[in-house]
Amino acid sequence: MNTTRISVIGAEQSENDRKIGRLYIGTLLIQGVGIATVIGHDGVDEGFGDPLLAVLIVLLCTSLIIQLVIRQAAIDNYAASAERLTLDAIANRRTEELFGMTDMLQAAETYDDAGAVLMATARRLLPDHGVALYVFNNSRDRLDLSRHWDVPDGYDPPEALSPGNCWALKRGKTHVNAPWANSLCCAHHAGTVSTVEIPMMACGQLHGLLVLARGDVAGIANAMVDVQDISRLGRSLADSMSLALSNIALREKLRTQSLRDPLTGLYNRRYMEDALQRFLSLGSRNGSVTSVIMLDLDNFKSLNDEFGHAKGDAVLRDTAAQIVSTLRPSDVICRYGGEELMAILPDCPLEDALLKAEQIRERIAALTDVHGCSVSASFGVAAVPETATTATDIVPQADAALYQAKKAGKNRVHHAERRADKEPPGPRLAVTAKLSA
Repeated sequence: MNTTRISVIGAEQSENDRKIGRLYIGTLLIQGVGIATVIGHDGVDEGFGDPLLAVLIVLLCTSLIIQLVIRQAAIDNYAASAERLTLDAIANRRTEELFGMTDMLQAAETYDDAGAVLMATARRLLPDHGVALYVFNNSRDRLDLSRHWDVPDGYDPPEALSPGNCWALKRGKTHVNAPWANSLCCAHHAGTVSTVEIPMMACGQLHGLLVLARGDVAGIANAMVDVQDISRLGRSLADSMSLALSNIALREKLRTQSLRDPLTGLYNRRYMEDALQRFLSLGSRNGSVTSVIMLDLDNFKSLNDEFGHAKGDAVLRDTAAQIVSTLRPSDVICRYGGEELMAILPDCPLEDALLKAEQIRERIAALTDVHGCSVSASFGVAAVPETATTATDIVPQADAALYQAKKAGKNRVHHAERRADKEPPGPRLAVTAKLSA
């Protein structure tokens, strides 16, 4: 039964009850008039001398009193029924809102989408409360403020909070901060505004924190009078939201696993192929140069055999970190395969790419002192349109230049041969002509 139908039924019942009530009052009035007439008539004629008449009057009066008591009981019962009907209507409306929120959250793809759905629902169900939503960061060492709205004066939600400073997160249960009542408050709570903090858990893992705040002290924490109802509703919101956050985090994890190399954190070969084609298409439109740097760690098999695979993995991770720190954020770095890495540098001429490759080579060589073993890399560089024309030949050209560097003694940078029509111009001679007079 939906809310509209309950309202219609309630209105019809109220009208019928009013008609019955008027009829009942009319009956009582007629009965009272009858009693008064009997008493007046016989009292004047016989002076109440008939015992049977006296008994009849007492019975009529008693019947009248009983009917009045029954009427009052019916009125009280009607009031209780109306209150229950109102509460049922409110509960059904909340259920409909929560079902609608759950349905919308299934389409949420990001934390911002989920936060927008939560805000729309919370404003309808809790119009007098401010809300703050906190979500764990990637390292899960703090919670960042994802979204907040309608917060009351005197409450400024912190931009981040530590799980160790929140009783709700430490206990995994709803916690009420009521400073005016001298209750135990979280270390991150400031001000005199009362708040209810609800941890958001799904699949046995914490995903965030939902904070409900209200400036009116008599509202959210009025000696815990209505805190149970608010906590129950907040718990329903938090449960739906936690499932959505869990699904979003899982999708992001799967997406990262499909695009990233788990050891180095670099992009994988599949993403590299798509990115290279995209950058080359963009470069052909605007006339920019796209360069590719390919590198291979020297003697990496010997390093694994001598020092173990754990050492080899550590060298690979540090090598990736050196490349990332040297290149631009717009450059795409991937693990091409094994100990072979590759970087795509959009809008970067061949000469600049060679300089970057030399910087990376020096940084990788410096890892020798860090790991206590010989670490170096050989580099091959190619560029479109300076050495290649398409994505199908730029990678083989960079790979061929890499192996030329290997053959030349390793730990060096080589580049592919320039195309004949892309040779750099030589020095120009200034020729002056003497004009005849």
